[in-house]
Amino acid sequence: MVNNDNKTSNSGKDGKGGVSRRTFLGAAGTGAVATTFAGCLSGGGEGGFTIGLLGPLGITQGLGSDRSAKLAVEEINEDGGIRDEDVEVVSADTRADPSTAQDEASRLINQENVDVLIGTFSSEVSLNIMDMIAENDVPYIVTGSASPQIIENSVGSDYEANKNIFRSGPINSFFQAEAMGGYADYLSDHHGWNTFAYLADDAAWTDPFTNNLPGELESRGYDVVYEEELSTEIDDFTPVMNTLEDEDPDAVFRFFAHIIGGQMLGEWHQRQLEFGIEGIHVASMTPDFYELSEGAATYETTSQSGAAGTTDITEKTLDFVDRYQSFVEDDEDAPQLPMYMGFNTYDAVYLYREAVEEAGTADYENGLDDIVDAMLGLDYTGTAGHISFYDENGEYPHDVQEERDDDGVISNFPITQWRPEGGLECVYPSQHRTADHIAPNWMN
Repeated sequence: MVNNDNKTSNSGKDGKGGVSRRTFLGAAGTGAVATTFAGCLSGGGEGGFTIGLLGPLGITQGLGSDRSAKLAVEEINEDGGIRDEDVEVVSADTRADPSTAQDEASRLINQENVDVLIGTFSSEVSLNIMDMIAENDVPYIVTGSASPQIIENSVGSDYEANKNIFRSGPINSFFQAEAMGGYADYLSDHHGWNTFAYLADDAAWTDPFTNNLPGELESRGYDVVYEEELSTEIDDFTPVMNTLEDEDPDAVFRFFAHIIGGQMLGEWHQRQLEFGIEGIHVASMTPDFYELSEGAATYETTSQSGAAGTTDITEKTLDFVDRYQSFVEDDEDAPQLPMYMGFNTYDAVYLYREAVEEAGTADYENGLDDIVDAMLGLDYTGTAGHISFYDENGEYPHDVQEERDDDGVISNFPITQWRPEGGLECVYPSQHRTADHIAPNWMN
């Protein structure tokens, strides 16, 4: 559901690909690890079908995406491949660095002769490689970055030059900001919380939140008592927490992808501050985050595609999580859940298979229009929700469409909460809820 969009990303990992205790306690960002995890097969172009997977393979989101793509390919090959051709994955480590990603994307296109590119985590990375990918016409499906600029600056600004570019999930952060307004309504109805504060990474992906969420909340009748973007290098949350205590919100909406909010959560518990911590926290999606935080994650929420496998978003969600966990059972590097990017990547592999089967060709050099038409005609049920794309005349051409319930409320934006016993529950939206949201016990 979210993305990580700063120019650099610094993250340690521990055991199953989670955030390391040293990183959790001391770092304020998510930085790249030098090791590259290569694809399970190499080559491409001479027969067969090759998927190029782009992602930061030194952090859990990238690793989850990589393993999810490989699982999808294994299953597809067992089912006859793509257009009767065997499928392989060639993975490239972007290190969440635009320059590295440019080089790796070029290598995948020009040396590995990939038939489609899938992935990327950082919006700055996605934006930086867009022109080169457009010039080569290779289909590209973004599965991690959420900034609306990815579509606005490409397909939305020059359709013919960029029509090979799609974004399959999560919903972009403009719609995420609206969805958070709906979540605020739930918190108000459930707890009587009507006063909010706003914190965010100072990064591209949070611009729509900064620009729209405070107004969205105020338009719904709520008070916004504090707003701030934080440096991704922040290493002391005490001044921020002191200010929040003075402003006295009922809840803080924070949006952290580069910032690891461990210290913030620790102070929150230790001082028993009288507000909830809600929104998006990418580090908190890591399966072992509760343990690494020594329980300080208790009561915090984060939105994430697939709701971390806590609920049946679709009929495919829980089966996929079970198969993924079996697939990585002996893999010491892989996270034990697909991560939000893994859900989106797995779905992208399958929906692209369906598109080229429908188009009758995977030859994008000669049949790109047929492939694009097939993509736009899809109404695909994936593991993270139902996927259909805005067309050329849509608000965000080739972007995944938001889903809405009968009341017009965005529904494909699940939110999970860490519970006192250490497990996760889906608390929003109502059709996917496995438990009601609980306030910190010191607020009851």
